[in-house]
Amino acid sequence: MALTDDQLERYARHIILREVGGVGQARLRDARVLVIGAGGLGSPALLYLSAAGVGTIGVVDDDEVSLSNLQRQIAHRTIDIGRLKVESASDSARAINPDTHVNRHATRLNTHNALELVKNYEIVLDGSDNFATRFLVNDACYLAGRTLVSAAVGQFDGQLATFKAHERPHGKRAYPCYRCLYPEAPPPGTVPSCTEAGILGALAGVMGTLQALEAIKEILGIGDTMAGRLTLYDGLGGTFRTVKVKPDPACALCGPEATLRDLSHHSEPQAACTP
Repeated sequence: MALTDDQLERYARHIILREVGGVGQARLRDARVLVIGAGGLGSPALLYLSAAGVGTIGVVDDDEVSLSNLQRQIAHRTIDIGRLKVESASDSARAINPDTHVNRHATRLNTHNALELVKNYEIVLDGSDNFATRFLVNDACYLAGRTLVSAAVGQFDGQLATFKAHERPHGKRAYPCYRCLYPEAPPPGTVPSCTEAGILGALAGVMGTLQALEAIKEILGIGDTMAGRLTLYDGLGGTFRTVKVKPDPACALCGPEATLRDLSHHSEPQAACTP
């Protein structure tokens, strides 16, 4: 299907890019991206995905907008307090681009729905802030053969990586999964949540925007993938550092002697604020 005149004008700055063009813009229109969490990371990510012309965006979140969210969760407004985040986030995305279709999944991701939700999309962006959900999302993406773009934030720092261990060029393991980087979650209580530690609001915007950028690169097949690399951002120092991450030969999910074949080993993620 050809782009309409309105779409040609809307996406003109994309289309003149040699790496995008009309063909690339059509790929974005046909793409399906799932955003886990409509909070500090998910908000800028889904707004930029919508602005870029991604045709279908799914948003998973069972929380309601509160006043304390508004310092960083830019998809929501003061008048949205008390509304479901998937509703206000959908309204904001479609206000930017009415061509975007937003699937509102007003539920908490769990062992019963994770695999089916992930299977319906090509790329997944994880914007959660608890390890139980991060491991669940990673495992579901690997089992479903879907690319995962994951970000996390602390008080003044963030990290970003793309995981697609299911892709094996020439039949060989080339990329790690999240479990290759973090085999196990840290003991409960050792990593404070954003409620306990605080977070600089604009930091979430930086990392969520980078998530959207990496998702767009994966859809278009341009640039260098972040798979196999971890980017660390120091917000106070204003510096980025990238380190290589190799597949773990002992990984229980994607290693040669993997023992995790489904999601039955997961306990249900506990409620936590999206950053």
